[in-house]
Amino acid sequence: MDAFSTLIRTASHELHDQANSATFMSDMLSGRLGVDAYARYTEQLWFVYRALEEGADALAGDSVAGPFILPELMRTAALEQDLAHLRGPGWRAGLRPLPATTAYAERVTHCARTWPGGYVAHHYTRYLGDLSGGQIVRDAAEKAWGFPRKGDGVRFYVFDLIPNPAAFKRDYRELLDSVDADDLEKRRIVDECKHAFTLNTEIFRELGQEFTPVSA
Repeated sequence: MDAFSTLIRTASHELHDQANSATFMSDMLSGRLGVDAYARYTEQLWFVYRALEEGADALAGDSVAGPFILPELMRTAALEQDLAHLRGPGWRAGLRPLPATTAYAERVTHCARTWPGGYVAHHYTRYLGDLSGGQIVRDAAEKAWGFPRKGDGVRFYVFDLIPNPAAFKRDYRELLDSVDADDLEKRRIVDECKHAFTLNTEIFRELGQEFTPVSA
């Protein structure tokens, strides 16, 4: 039987590609959208990561989710720095979650409170994506809107406490392979991982309805 990290990666591959190829994301990465679209996207991330990280402490001692509660991954503080740069010191007053964002954050919170395995699914889809494809977003944002390299505006994508991302991702996959779950639970986690990608893609769809390419 394949390692669990392999199963979860291959099972979600198609949905992962769909999320990455969403019209909003491709328009944003190519510079066809203004910086306000990037700021709005960053706002949505704040709601999702707040849900992920507010639920982390209570899961630290859990046999399933506990090993994944890694301080070096935490993103909320970096998102808040980015939002202060993008929106100004009063950024909290203008925060508005999209309906899809609310659904996503509520699902993460539900898993954090009731199902550690489901929390692991959301943890994997978010943080491993940040360490990998997130770097493409950072590079594109720096080029499109002139943010300083790894500075204000893109701090969300900078993992200062992870000097070797490749080694970290390898260790993370080993955590997945040793997760305290039977085969049935692992299948449920894989299904939740797929659901997480669907929820994320829905955010892109709603953002795409708010923003049209500059060249249009």
